[in-house]
Order: sequence, then structure tokens, then C-alpha cells
Amino acid sequence: MSVWRDVVGQPAAVAELSAATRDPTAMTHAWLFTGPPGSGRSVAARAFAAALQCPRQGCGECGVCRTVLARTHADVREVVPEGLSIGVGEMRTLVQLAARSPSTGRWQILVIQDADRLGERAANALLKAVEEPAPHTVFLLCAPSDHPEDVPVTIRSRCRPVPLRTPSPEVVAEVLVERDGMDPETARWAATVAGGHVGRARWLARDPEARQRRAEALDLPLRLRGLGDAFAFADTLVRTAKAEAAEAADVRDTAEREELAVAMGAGGVGKGVAAAARSAKAAERELEKRQKSRSTRNQRDALDRTIIDLAGFFRDVLVAGSGARVALANPDREDDVRRAAGEWSPESALRRLEAVLACREALNANVKPEIAVEDMLVSLHRG
Repeated sequence: MSVWRDVVGQPAAVAELSAATRDPTAMTHAWLFTGPPGSGRSVAARAFAAALQCPRQGCGECGVCRTVLARTHADVREVVPEGLSIGVGEMRTLVQLAARSPSTGRWQILVIQDADRLGERAANALLKAVEEPAPHTVFLLCAPSDHPEDVPVTIRSRCRPVPLRTPSPEVVAEVLVERDGMDPETARWAATVAGGHVGRARWLARDPEARQRRAEALDLPLRLRGLGDAFAFADTLVRTAKAEAAEAADVRDTAEREELAVAMGAGGVGKGVAAAARSAKAAERELEKRQKSRSTRNQRDALDRTIIDLAGFFRDVLVAGSGARVALANPDREDDVRRAAGEWSPESALRRLEAVLACREALNANVKPEIAVEDMLVSLHRG
């Protein structure tokens, strides 16, 4: 057992991080984990946090390791943005907590998942803390890249980089077989079509609905026969994404509203009830705002999975059309890929791929999903 067992396909990063836990001269107060989706940025950061707190540098068996990995350690806090961005108020509070002396561990550690979602003011609040850190405080930031659009240069320059790569399908399949008990054939298929994303591979292997949604997305390019199809399919994609987001939020939103009502003294009588009711209304509005932001994020994530599937399909069409000896991202759809490569010119396939990527950029820029998806599918129809 070791805290590094779930850091898949990253031997260089594990060696560097392990060395830092043993050698004080190799340690620094701020680290930036970068890598594509599925590379395990947050997993690596959490494992590093456990190794830093562990008296045996990450044994994976002691109570310290278990509590950090379970996200319940008192001196390790994680920022997991559920909405569209990380607000300045939340960041200021966390920075203040991180500046305290450790209560039980060796360090106060703040892990920021998706640091690319830091708003400008939140990034400035973090920068002040990173510039003048407390003696026992460590910041672990996770982002897709060290590009200024993801992490401001002022913060990046004060962090030690830890670049991660996409694990190979063989490594991902091995994890699914050995740790999840999946049969080898299913594991190999899921690892291949997931593009090295461990979480997505596990999801596809286990969830029939996820496999169905992927199949429907990959059917789209060859089913578009007219503008009517484009608008109809766009409506279906957006409605499906909204339904998926609503399903994910339903139980949690209800529980949060009930917890808030109890905390604010719902049903109370006597003096102070009116003032408490006003406070409760304000708290309810703030909760509704957070839930709406989280739902929007979940909807975009659902659409993004479809967009990634489509991008992989058109990439395969370009590969097949060029005759390159490169493995397909979707080998189970080889017949469709070669049919499309025979019907479309390379220029047309490239325009379609660009339309898919443009849709993704539009959604990230807060364009209304219906408009962005309709524009993409009309462009796919036109070629």
C-alpha cells in the first residue's frame, strides 16, 4: 500500500513528489499540477498532501493517510468548485484558515482543484498568500496548463510545476482490471475510447446510460441530412444535458434546503422570529444562487462530454482519410469513420472538427447552450 497507488501512469511526477517529502531542501510552499483532463491532477495533489502529513512519507495505511485521502483531515482543505468560478469571498476565507498553525498535522495544506476557475479578485487574494506564506502552509494548485489563461503568471511564477501526462490505455485498463475487478475485455475497450481518462473509462465501463449517450453522440455526424435534423438534434442534446444535470442535483438540492431550514430555526416561535426569518430568506437566496451555478456547471460538463466524443470522431476521420498508421480514438466505430472519410474531403472533415471545438469555446465563454450547439450542428451539416 502507498498513497501513490492511484496516481496512474506518472512515474516521473511520483518520483519528484516523493523526494520532496523526504528532503526538506526539495520542498517548497506552492506547487502547480498541470495536465489534460483525466491525467489525475487532483489525485496526485491529494496523494502528495497525504505524504506530506504522514510520518512515514505516504505509507497509505496509517490514520493520517486515510483521513487525508478521505478528505477529512483537519489540516488539509480542498477547494472543489461546483459552480462556474471560485469566488473571492471563499478564497479569502480559505487563505485565512490556511495561514493558521497546523492543529494535528505537520502542515496546513490547501488543495485548489480547477485553479483555472479562479476569478480575478480570487486570484489576487491567493497571490498575496502565496507571496508571503505562513511557515507551515503549502498550496497545491491544479489546472489544465500553466498558460496565463489558466493560471496568472504572477501565481505560476511562484509555484513549482508538476506536469502530468495522459496515461496510456494499457495502464488505465490494468487499473480497471486490478483495482475495480472488471473483465479485461471491457476494461480495454473503456480505456481505449476514454482517451486515457481513468474516471471516464470507469464510468463508461460501469454505466449503460453513459455508453448509450456516447453511442448517440457518435451517431450524429452521419445522421445529419438536413437543417431540420441539425435543430432537432441540438434540442435533444441540450435537453438531455439539462435532464442529466437536474437528476444529479435533485437529491442534493433538496437535502441542502432542508438542512438550511433546520439551521435557520424553521417553525420557531417567540421573540426574534421575524429577524430570523429575514436572515433565512437571505440565506435561501444565496443557496439558490449556488445551486443554480452548480446546475449550469453540470449541464456544461454533460455537453462537454458529447463535444469531446464528437471531436474524437472527426479526428479519426482525418486519420483514416490521410492513411496514417495511427490508432483510432474510437476503434469500435471504425466502419462509420471510414465511411465518413470516403464521403468527406479532408478539408470538410477539418472544418467539422473546428466547428466542434468552436462550440466548446463558446460554451466556456457563457454563450447560451442552445445557440452554441445549434451553430455547431448546422456547421456539421454544411461541412
